[in-house]
Amino acid sequence: MRYQISGEPLPVVICELESGERMISEAGAMSWMTPNMDMKTVGGGVSKVIGRMFSGESMFQNHYTAQGGPGKIAFASSFPGSIRAVQITPDKPIVVQKSGFLASEENVELSVFFQKKIAAGFFGGEGFIMQKLSGHGLAFIEIDGSTVEYDLAPGEQMVVDTGYLAMMDASCTMDVKAVSGVKNVLFGGESLFNTIVTGPGRIVLQTMPMNNFTAAIAKMLPGK
Repeated sequence: MRYQISGEPLPVVICELESGERMISEAGAMSWMTPNMDMKTVGGGVSKVIGRMFSGESMFQNHYTAQGGPGKIAFASSFPGSIRAVQITPDKPIVVQKSGFLASEENVELSVFFQKKIAAGFFGGEGFIMQKLSGHGLAFIEIDGSTVEYDLAPGEQMVVDTGYLAMMDASCTMDVKAVSGVKNVLFGGESLFNTIVTGPGRIVLQTMPMNNFTAAIAKMLPGK
Protein backbone atom coordinates (compact mmCIF):
# COMPACT_ATOMS: atom_id res chain seq x y z
CA MET A 1 0.00 0.00 0.00
CA ARG A 2 1.25 3.45 -0.94
CA TYR A 3 -0.16 6.69 0.38
CA GLN A 4 0.05 10.46 0.08
CA ILE A 5 -1.12 13.03 2.63
CA SER A 6 -1.95 16.46 1.26
CA GLY A 7 -4.23 19.44 1.68
CA GLU A 8 -3.40 20.75 5.16
CA PRO A 9 -5.02 22.41 7.05
CA LEU A 10 -7.89 20.35 5.61
CA PRO A 11 -5.91 17.18 4.93
CA VAL A 12 -6.73 13.97 3.12
CA VAL A 13 -4.78 10.72 2.86
CA ILE A 14 -5.00 9.00 -0.54
CA CYS A 15 -4.14 5.30 -0.44
CA GLU A 16 -3.19 3.20 -3.47
CA LEU A 17 -3.82 -0.51 -2.92
CA GLU A 18 -2.73 -3.55 -4.86
CA SER A 19 -5.35 -6.13 -5.80
CA GLY A 20 -6.53 -7.92 -2.64
CA GLU A 21 -5.20 -5.32 -0.21
CA ARG A 22 -7.65 -4.02 2.36
CA MET A 23 -8.15 -0.86 4.42
CA ILE A 24 -10.26 -0.42 7.54
CA SER A 25 -11.97 2.82 8.54
CA GLU A 26 -14.74 4.15 10.73
CA ALA A 27 -18.17 4.51 9.12
CA GLY A 28 -18.36 7.71 7.08
CA ALA A 29 -14.59 8.28 6.82
CA MET A 30 -14.27 7.44 3.11
CA SER A 31 -14.18 10.49 0.82
CA TRP A 32 -13.70 8.98 -2.65
CA MET A 33 -12.53 5.75 -4.22
CA THR A 34 -12.18 3.88 -7.51
CA PRO A 35 -15.12 1.66 -8.59
CA ASN A 36 -13.26 -1.59 -7.91
CA MET A 37 -13.03 -0.94 -4.17
CA ASP A 38 -15.44 -3.39 -2.50
CA MET A 39 -16.95 -2.21 0.81
CA LYS A 40 -18.21 -4.40 3.63
CA THR A 41 -19.55 -3.09 6.94
CA VAL A 42 -18.38 -5.13 9.93
CA GLY A 43 -19.53 -4.92 13.52
CA GLY A 44 -17.53 -7.66 15.20
CA GLY A 45 -18.51 -9.11 18.56
CA VAL A 46 -20.78 -7.39 21.05
CA SER A 47 -17.88 -6.32 23.26
CA LYS A 48 -16.07 -4.68 20.33
CA VAL A 49 -19.21 -2.87 19.18
CA ILE A 50 -19.90 -1.51 22.66
CA GLY A 51 -16.24 -0.62 23.15
CA ARG A 52 -16.12 1.40 19.95
CA MET A 53 -19.31 3.21 20.93
CA PHE A 54 -17.88 4.29 24.28
CA SER A 55 -14.53 5.27 22.73
CA GLY A 56 -16.28 7.88 20.59
CA GLU A 57 -16.32 5.95 17.32
CA SER A 58 -19.05 4.40 15.23
CA MET A 59 -20.26 0.98 16.37
CA PHE A 60 -19.36 -0.41 12.94
CA GLN A 61 -16.29 -0.35 10.73
CA ASN A 62 -16.01 -0.41 6.95
CA HIS A 63 -13.60 -2.75 5.18
CA TYR A 64 -12.49 -1.68 1.69
CA THR A 65 -10.78 -4.23 -0.57
CA ALA A 66 -9.27 -3.65 -4.02
CA GLN A 67 -10.68 -6.23 -6.42
CA GLY A 68 -9.50 -7.22 -9.90
CA GLY A 69 -6.53 -4.86 -9.89
CA PRO A 70 -5.06 -1.82 -8.12
CA GLY A 71 -7.50 0.50 -6.36
CA LYS A 72 -7.47 3.93 -4.83
CA ILE A 73 -9.31 5.25 -1.76
CA ALA A 74 -9.16 8.56 0.13
CA PHE A 75 -9.95 9.42 3.75
CA ALA A 76 -10.36 13.08 4.68
CA SER A 77 -9.98 14.62 8.11
CA SER A 78 -13.19 15.77 9.80
CA PHE A 79 -11.56 18.88 11.32
CA PRO A 80 -8.84 21.36 10.26
CA GLY A 81 -5.50 19.99 11.34
CA SER A 82 -3.21 17.22 10.17
CA ILE A 83 -3.13 13.50 9.49
CA ARG A 84 -0.28 11.46 10.95
CA ALA A 85 0.84 8.10 9.56
CA VAL A 86 1.95 5.78 12.37
CA GLN A 87 3.55 2.36 12.04
CA ILE A 88 1.99 -0.03 14.55
CA THR A 89 3.96 -3.08 15.68
CA PRO A 90 3.15 -5.80 18.25
CA ASP A 91 5.75 -4.41 20.65
CA LYS A 92 4.72 -0.77 20.23
CA PRO A 93 0.97 -0.11 20.44
CA ILE A 94 -0.24 3.47 20.73
CA VAL A 95 -3.08 5.25 22.50
CA VAL A 96 -5.00 8.06 20.78
CA GLN A 97 -7.70 10.53 21.72
CA LYS A 98 -11.37 9.85 21.10
CA SER A 99 -12.21 9.98 17.39
CA GLY A 100 -8.49 10.09 16.57
CA PHE A 101 -8.49 6.93 14.45
CA LEU A 102 -9.12 7.62 10.74
CA ALA A 103 -8.11 4.45 8.86
CA SER A 104 -5.55 1.66 8.84
CA GLU A 105 -4.30 -1.45 7.14
CA GLU A 106 -6.30 -4.57 7.95
CA ASN A 107 -3.94 -6.06 10.56
CA VAL A 108 -4.22 -3.06 12.90
CA GLU A 109 -6.68 -3.71 15.73
CA LEU A 110 -8.66 -0.91 17.36
CA SER A 111 -9.73 -1.50 20.95
CA VAL A 112 -10.76 0.37 24.06
CA PHE A 113 -8.11 1.76 26.41
CA PHE A 114 -9.29 2.32 29.98
CA GLN A 115 -7.39 4.71 32.20
CA LYS A 116 -6.03 2.85 35.20
CA LYS A 117 -6.94 5.75 37.45
CA ILE A 118 -10.55 6.88 37.23
CA ALA A 119 -9.60 10.48 38.02
CA ALA A 120 -7.36 10.60 34.96
CA GLY A 121 -10.34 9.75 32.82
CA PHE A 122 -12.96 12.04 34.28
CA PHE A 123 -10.77 15.11 34.75
CA GLY A 124 -7.86 14.64 32.34
CA GLY A 125 -9.72 15.98 29.33
CA GLU A 126 -9.02 12.96 27.13
CA GLY A 127 -11.92 11.01 28.60
CA PHE A 128 -12.16 7.92 30.75
CA ILE A 129 -11.99 5.77 27.62
CA MET A 130 -9.41 6.31 24.89
CA GLN A 131 -8.49 4.24 21.85
CA LYS A 132 -5.67 1.71 21.64
CA LEU A 133 -4.16 0.63 18.33
CA SER A 134 -2.23 -2.64 18.32
CA GLY A 135 -1.26 -5.39 15.90
CA HIS A 136 0.83 -4.70 12.82
CA GLY A 137 0.46 -2.19 10.00
CA LEU A 138 0.10 1.45 9.09
CA ALA A 139 -2.56 3.59 10.78
CA PHE A 140 -3.66 7.15 10.03
CA ILE A 141 -4.50 9.41 12.96
CA GLU A 142 -6.39 12.71 12.94
CA ILE A 143 -4.75 15.61 14.80
CA ASP A 144 -6.53 18.84 15.73
CA GLY A 145 -4.30 21.64 14.47
CA SER A 146 -0.55 21.13 14.16
CA THR A 147 1.62 18.71 16.13
CA VAL A 148 4.54 18.89 18.51
CA GLU A 149 6.35 15.71 19.61
CA TYR A 150 8.38 14.85 22.69
CA ASP A 151 10.27 11.68 23.59
CA LEU A 152 9.98 11.26 27.34
CA ALA A 153 12.66 9.35 29.23
CA PRO A 154 11.62 6.92 31.99
CA GLY A 155 10.07 8.98 34.77
CA GLU A 156 10.17 12.21 32.74
CA GLN A 157 6.90 14.12 32.80
CA MET A 158 5.00 16.68 30.78
CA VAL A 159 2.13 18.78 32.14
CA VAL A 160 -0.54 19.12 29.45
CA ASP A 161 -3.63 21.30 29.50
CA THR A 162 -6.99 19.66 28.88
CA GLY A 163 -7.41 18.25 25.38
CA TYR A 164 -3.91 18.91 24.03
CA LEU A 165 -2.74 15.29 24.23
CA ALA A 166 -3.47 13.70 20.86
CA MET A 167 -1.44 10.49 21.01
CA MET A 168 1.08 8.64 23.16
CA ASP A 169 2.94 5.36 23.22
CA ALA A 170 1.13 2.78 25.33
CA SER A 171 4.25 2.66 27.53
CA CYS A 172 3.38 6.13 28.86
CA THR A 173 1.03 6.63 31.77
CA MET A 174 -1.49 9.38 32.53
CA ASP A 175 -2.69 11.02 35.71
CA VAL A 176 -4.28 14.34 36.64
CA LYS A 177 -3.34 17.08 39.07
CA ALA A 178 -5.59 19.87 40.29
CA VAL A 179 -4.37 23.41 39.71
CA SER A 180 -3.07 24.75 43.01
CA GLY A 181 -3.92 28.14 44.51
CA VAL A 182 -7.30 29.86 44.72
CA LYS A 183 -6.21 32.76 42.48
CA ASN A 184 -4.85 30.36 39.89
CA VAL A 185 -8.14 28.47 39.83
CA LEU A 186 -10.41 31.54 39.74
CA PHE A 187 -8.41 33.93 37.57
CA GLY A 188 -5.80 31.87 35.75
CA GLY A 189 -8.03 31.22 32.77
CA GLU A 190 -6.88 27.60 32.58
CA SER A 191 -8.58 24.28 33.31
CA LEU A 192 -9.12 23.14 36.88
CA PHE A 193 -7.04 20.04 36.19
CA ASN A 194 -3.89 19.32 34.18
CA THR A 195 -2.97 16.03 32.57
CA ILE A 196 0.36 14.59 33.73
CA VAL A 197 1.98 12.26 31.20
CA THR A 198 4.91 10.17 32.39
CA GLY A 199 7.46 8.39 30.19
CA PRO A 200 9.02 6.34 28.83
CA GLY A 201 7.61 6.93 25.38
CA ARG A 202 6.68 9.39 22.70
CA ILE A 203 3.82 11.84 23.09
CA VAL A 204 2.19 13.90 20.34
CA LEU A 205 0.51 17.15 21.33
CA GLN A 206 -1.99 19.08 19.22
CA THR A 207 -2.18 22.87 19.01
CA MET A 208 -5.95 23.37 18.60
CA PRO A 209 -8.19 20.82 20.34
CA MET A 210 -11.64 20.69 18.79
CA ASN A 211 -13.32 21.57 22.11
CA ASN A 212 -11.23 24.74 22.40
CA PHE A 213 -12.08 25.70 18.83
CA THR A 214 -15.83 25.24 19.29
CA ALA A 215 -15.73 27.16 22.58
CA ALA A 216 -13.98 30.10 20.88
CA ILE A 217 -16.60 30.12 18.09
CA ALA A 218 -19.45 29.92 20.60
CA LYS A 219 -18.25 33.12 22.30
CA MET A 220 -18.69 35.01 19.03
CA LEU A 221 -22.24 33.85 18.35
CA PRO A 222 -25.12 36.31 18.88
CA GLY A 223 -26.42 36.36 22.44
CA LYS A 224 -23.11 35.26 23.93
